[in-house]
Amino acid sequence: MPLLQIDHNSEKYQQMVQLRYELLRKPLGLHFSDEELARETQDILLGAFEDSKILACCVLTKLDAETVRLRQMAVNKKQQGKGVGNTLMNFAERIAADMGFRTLTMHARNTAVGFYQKCGYRVVGSEFIEVGIPHHVMQKPLR
Repeated sequence: MPLLQIDHNSEKYQQMVQLRYELLRKPLGLHFSDEELARETQDILLGAFEDSKILACCVLTKLDAETVRLRQMAVNKKQQGKGVGNTLMNFAERIAADMGFRTLTMHARNTAVGFYQKCGYRVVGSEFIEVGIPHHVMQKPLR
């Protein structure tokens, strides 16, 4: 299963946007705006592939010199529970650490908190609502 850094606006990026839309946005009645996607040119775009088809993806957004935020983690429903998400998380953490970041943070949907806890993340603060559903801030030191 190749793990890759994805170029913005590439064919693999289009697959990534489609997977994120189907799993994360469409169920909530949300769409991506052109402005949202244009902002991702500054982000680190990561994906797991098999036979050139995307299995999972995530976005890393720099918050400051030491902190990066994981966003838009999505794993194809047929691949969930098979270790693909965990493998991609490990890859994202290595990339972030190699770039000098010391902390990875995220806004995790409540339904995903258990997964991230198994990956070593801890809940920081109280539950809040984002895109109409409950979330928690979660963090993990990278070194």
